Amino acid sequence: MFMTIGWLLASLLITLLLVRAAINYAHRRGMLDQPGQRRSHRLPTPRGGGIGIVVATLICAPGALWSLPMAWPASVITGLFIALFLVALVGWWDDHRSLPVLPRLGVQLLAAGIFSLTLLATGLSWWWLPLLLAGGVWSINLHNFMDGIDGLLAQQAIFVGGGLALLAYAAAQPALAVATAALAMAALGFWWFNRPPARIFMGDVGSGSVGLLIFMFSAMLWRQDHRMLWPALILSSAFVVDATLTLLTRMGRGRRWYTAHREHLYQWLVRRGGTHARAGAAYLGWNLLVAAPLAWLAWSHLRMALPITIVVYLGAAAAWLALKRRCLRRRLPKAFHVTT
Repeated sequence: MFMTIGWLLASLLITLLLVRAAINYAHRRGMLDQPGQRRSHRLPTPRGGGIGIVVATLICAPGALWSLPMAWPASVITGLFIALFLVALVGWWDDHRSLPVLPRLGVQLLAAGIFSLTLLATGLSWWWLPLLLAGGVWSINLHNFMDGIDGLLAQQAIFVGGGLALLAYAAAQPALAVATAALAMAALGFWWFNRPPARIFMGDVGSGSVGLLIFMFSAMLWRQDHRMLWPALILSSAFVVDATLTLLTRMGRGRRWYTAHREHLYQWLVRRGGTHARAGAAYLGWNLLVAAPLAWLAWSHLRMALPITIVVYLGAAAAWLALKRRCLRRRLPKAFHVTT
């Protein structure tokens, strides 16, 4: 118990200290996100605060996985550490000086591949490798896409990290439970500075790393019991649906899907006049009122977990479409007036 509390407090305190230092560092280096047509903030804001989450989890998650009961193999812990370090490194570089898409994608594939290979080496079929690679790279990028307004990704990391910790504890995996809880505590420390109005943004160093961590912890939970994947996916339903449907919509319309834009649902909620806090509250409401209880239902009825997950994702897609249409209708009179 004392070791568990120690890892969690260490994760929180390391993040608080490093994010505070990152604010000063970003100002000195000129790492400021300027307001613009494709951005949702109005004042120049430092970026790169996600370095606090990265350092905290690089220390505390491997420590918990190695030192607590039901410890994981050293190979898997090493793979997790290397993968997180690589994604954080390329994100930190991109925060300082913008990188092209292909080098970033290459590092993401390498990181997801290293972790996946160490996980498969524990006795899983190698046929899972393509799915793990796709899942890892998509999780990195979808969380990067969803990091666009104050506090949103931080609160999602708190929710999903905490939910995965409970699932791991229920699966009799205390080491994994504390490691995922350490992510939630680190995200909480960052949220303190990122809550509206944000004093610092997460940056690519943080958003990509959070996405990778959620993928790796979910995959480790799936490694223990394949059916546990479904409640884990339910926890992430809000972000997965918004990012996926937005991407498919842009691709279907022939747009450059990989460029910056403001077409995610959370961005439309802000564009129609809502605040960052209200948009974040909408996602939090889904998480607490729908995702959390149905993830519990899927866990408590594992034989029905897949159908429950399908229902959740269909419901999330329907909610996404309804809210998106509502946002567009509210903009129609103004657009019509400009046209005429």
